[in-house]
Amino acid sequence: MSSKPLPILPGATLGILGGGQLGRMFTIAARTMGYKVMVLDPDAASPAGQMADVHLRADYADHEALKRLGEACAAVTTEFENVPAASLIELANHCRVSPGADAVAIVQDRSHEKSWLAQNGFATAPFALVYSEGDLDAGMADVGAPALLKVARFGYDGKGQARVNTREEARAAFREFDGQPCVLEGFVKLEREVSVVLARSDAGKCALFPVAENRHENGILDVSIVPARVPESLAHQACEMARDVANKLGYVGVMAVEFFVADGRLMVNEIAPRPHNSGHYTLDACVTDQFEQQVRALCGLPLGDTRLLSPVAMVNILGDRWQDGGPHWNTLLSHPNIKLHLYGKQTARPGRKMGHFNVLDADAGAALQLAEQMRDAL
Repeated sequence: MSSKPLPILPGATLGILGGGQLGRMFTIAARTMGYKVMVLDPDAASPAGQMADVHLRADYADHEALKRLGEACAAVTTEFENVPAASLIELANHCRVSPGADAVAIVQDRSHEKSWLAQNGFATAPFALVYSEGDLDAGMADVGAPALLKVARFGYDGKGQARVNTREEARAAFREFDGQPCVLEGFVKLEREVSVVLARSDAGKCALFPVAENRHENGILDVSIVPARVPESLAHQACEMARDVANKLGYVGVMAVEFFVADGRLMVNEIAPRPHNSGHYTLDACVTDQFEQQVRALCGLPLGDTRLLSPVAMVNILGDRWQDGGPHWNTLLSHPNIKLHLYGKQTARPGRKMGHFNVLDADAGAALQLAEQMRDAL
């Protein structure tokens, strides 16, 4: 009978594959808790690398870098889903890795993810798998028009997808994506979008954060509102479905499940095997934030309390705000109930996530009103 692994305690070194803003916030949480952090990311200007004890500037498939990371770290995690599964398998020969390669391999490919969801009984929007132009005709017949054609891998924040109204448009989009495997998704009568961020331990215990209601602009998250403005029964159902997804994946770590609400029903949109943009409200509004929770799950520590301390609205700050002499930080910071988080990125580009701010208020409506006002004032 195997004994329970001992928890990894402060003083140990933790590793992370990926050096963007999610890695940065994990690094800050880990260092605050007394851990050392090693980041593997090829970008010399990596936001996480700026905060880490060691920044390995190498490719995610670099065997020497992976060996050095695995030997130096007690445990390694990821900050984005497109890390090669082979790298996670290689690291697992040296140290604890969470999440595991099997779960990541399913959710990093939309076609695998959609098929897995359908096979496990989770409702989704209508979809068809597309591997050739010939698949598009049957796909359009199945899911209807208009539809969204999405590349199976490496698409995010609205990139790698196209709205198509006819078979001809679908074929043109497929060619524009260089014939990569795609998923064709039918539209649903969308009422709103919600998400659940959760952590799952080695022992299978889940800790779920409150449900967030999300609004997107051009495929990028704009505002998250917590608590979500949905019936309590629907929020409970979203949490139970998210827990069920994590359990069936055998997932260990922090993850998010995004849902469509259509005709009063929940449909799983996507699974993210990492902390999530819609969970950034936890940094200021919960007893434990999603990044401390990531550290706890990785290290085999008891999961933290996920209670909401205050209603909150989170707003993404994109690179567009740097045009025309902005952003106007003085306007934002004149409000004592606004918490600003910037990611240390050197170059602001339109659509690039540069930071976010959280507005906390005992009245959820007032939090959202001020969040929208400040988003426009920036």
